[in-house]
Amino acid sequence: MDKFTKLTGVAAPLPIVNVDTDMIIPKDYLKTIERTGLKKGLFAEMRFNEDGSENPDFVLNKPAYRSAQILVAGDNFGCGSSREHAPWALLDFGIRCVISTSFADIFYNNCFKNGILPITVSPDNLEKLLDDASRGANATLTIDLEAKTISGPDGGTITFDLDDFKRYCLLNGLDDIGLTLEKASSISAFEQQNAAARPWA
Repeated sequence: MDKFTKLTGVAAPLPIVNVDTDMIIPKDYLKTIERTGLKKGLFAEMRFNEDGSENPDFVLNKPAYRSAQILVAGDNFGCGSSREHAPWALLDFGIRCVISTSFADIFYNNCFKNGILPITVSPDNLEKLLDDASRGANATLTIDLEAKTISGPDGGTITFDLDDFKRYCLLNGLDDIGLTLEKASSISAFEQQNAAARPWA
């Protein structure tokens, strides 16, 4: 998993409340367990018209936001069914950070396991960030995970809280497997001791 330390990128505004996982990636795209190739399904029902053409009014189809790495979204982002394909699709598109006033619990935890930083802010701060994100090509935010700050294009800074363990995992690029591998030497030593003490096991 890629480390998340500091990210400076274009932020796209998505001021929609209750964006569920089916909106993030519709069920038609859940036929694979591969983590790549899912960006085509990201927000598919909003990004594309029925004939397959792009909906020019959807934010990620606008030229200024096609390479957005940050999403500033409405309350209760990621609600609905517990599909890990949702963070996979966001990451495959290039989104490394989602900012909202609240997240559904399963989606929130899945983000950390896939190298995405979900940040919870107050409603007042979300409004400021949505205003920053509405500036098109100038909608650049800097997320500093070490300092736990969000810096806007005008130099203003917002601080955010995050569980120390989750922060440690992102800063070091550790998913569940990576955390286990950190203990590889201890696990190996235990196995050797156990084999010597219980050769019949």
